[in-house]
Amino acid sequence: MSTINEVSLILLGAGVSYLIGSMPTALWVGKAFFGLDIREHGSGNSGASNTFRVLGKKAGIAVLLIDVIKGLTAASLVRYFSFVELGSIRYVNLQLLFGLSAVVGHIFPIYAKFKGGKGIATLLGMLIAIHYLSALVCMGLFLGTLFSTRYVSLSSILTAVAFPFIAVFLYKNEEPMFVAFGIAAALMVVLTHQKNIKRLVAGNENKAKLLKKHRQ
Repeated sequence: MSTINEVSLILLGAGVSYLIGSMPTALWVGKAFFGLDIREHGSGNSGASNTFRVLGKKAGIAVLLIDVIKGLTAASLVRYFSFVELGSIRYVNLQLLFGLSAVVGHIFPIYAKFKGGKGIATLLGMLIAIHYLSALVCMGLFLGTLFSTRYVSLSSILTAVAFPFIAVFLYKNEEPMFVAFGIAAALMVVLTHQKNIKRLVAGNENKAKLLKKHRQ
């Protein structure tokens, strides 16, 4: 296969990944089953955490799973590229490209006037596809922080900041782009959570209602 054809297929893969990530799951679920625009309630984000807050546990779980699957599917598209060797550095780099394209789609969805969520669940999905062990460690850190503080935003930020170190420790520097991705992802999460950080500092950030006895 010529280099031009390979580049064309890679660009097509990135475009398809963006479209997959652009599916505004929370928005569609809100409108289809509850008759409301999730972006007009709660934090205004069309992501899983705001869905839990506004629409409840069942809708939140459904949105969370689908958003994770979006990242997982996008990062797995490289499997259909016969010119890329499974497990090679190029293979991982394309997983990163396609996964990040899906994350960008989730944050700036073309189907929803480019107003989406913060991309955490979709990031997790792509991470599962690339290195499931890192994903498991990140999920453990996220859940540990969440159950101890009940702040979803703080859990996301701390996990994202810790991720580059987790990547270095588990990947043993075998894939420098994976570590670079971890640093970029951490910066992205911090940037997309600026309002949450301000509320955390001010002490008025919303807490997740993990148990019925918890009240705001």
